[in-house]
Amino acid sequence: MAHSLLILPGDGIGPEVMAEVRKVIDWFGTKGHAFDVSEDLVGGAAYDAHGTPLHDDTMAKAQEVDAVLLGAVGGPKYDVLDFSVKPERGLLRLRKEMDLFANLRPAQCFDALADFSSLKREVVAGLDIVIVRELTSGIYFGEPRGIITENNERVGINTQRYTESEIERVARSAFELAMKRNRKLCSMEKANVMESGILWREVVTEVGKDYPEVALSHMYADAGAMQLCRWPKQFDVIVTDNLFGDLLSDAAAMLTGSLGMLPSASLGAPMANGRPKALYEPVHGSAPDIAGQGKANPIACILSFAMALRYSFDLGDEATRVEKAVETVLADGLRTADLLGEEGKSPVSTSEMGDAIVAALAAA
Repeated sequence: MAHSLLILPGDGIGPEVMAEVRKVIDWFGTKGHAFDVSEDLVGGAAYDAHGTPLHDDTMAKAQEVDAVLLGAVGGPKYDVLDFSVKPERGLLRLRKEMDLFANLRPAQCFDALADFSSLKREVVAGLDIVIVRELTSGIYFGEPRGIITENNERVGINTQRYTESEIERVARSAFELAMKRNRKLCSMEKANVMESGILWREVVTEVGKDYPEVALSHMYADAGAMQLCRWPKQFDVIVTDNLFGDLLSDAAAMLTGSLGMLPSASLGAPMANGRPKALYEPVHGSAPDIAGQGKANPIACILSFAMALRYSFDLGDEATRVEKAVETVLADGLRTADLLGEEGKSPVSTSEMGDAIVAALAAA
């Protein structure tokens, strides 16, 4: 039976990097792995066509397929739109209505790019960590919120709010991931100054009793940020809340040298087939300044598809094959413009990088 996949290229460089993913999908099709691929609009592209960043029919498709793969959304031409119809609202609606509460952000430094990082080679070479960020609760969604007038001055209000069940489900996702990796999990919060952090630590500790094989540790999030810069390889899986996860995962992203290298997965509750609802997307944005020029790095989007192979389609060996193909082309010296650290070296185009990865897949 074919695996169903909804592709949402989106805006800016989204369609360009997604075109390279289609090459990888087509190659797997020649090897007996059938994918039922449909394509639709999201973000600014959807607004241009329908007056909304995500049409109801597209939302319905996303709820039905095995996985959704998104490119990028947004761009300066949409800055004038009302907040309710900005391109990013389409992505947020997908996350919210699919109840994608666990965001997996890997930070992996391929050996060929270790010198490209701003940190020393010995600090980042071989880095392979995953940050699990709670995605649908916390300070970005808590009530009350807004800007009010109090004592003749404006006051901005955001509320950090977590229930036990919201913490438990993302913690359990992190423990399950740790069980499949090196059985090591660090939970990060601010239990020293925040009551939500105290609850977070208590619930994660309680969930940990169901996973005695996993070595659980706790760290204040600010200390965690420092340790990520000092010696990131001490970590394997990190679990944290929405706000701290947003900050820590972006910091970890730059350990690898470029946002163009980093995939992500947002996972929800299991479907009837036992696998989670899932949305996969590169960490980078729509990069409108280089859109249509063949300069975009497609690796993050291709690696996002590799995550879909692993978590949504139970094709772990095939996911590893994609990752190794990426490693091969980088070791061969191929670089898109964002990865050029040497003067006088010519970059490859978006399509040339995609072609090289497919060639490496075929040669493996």
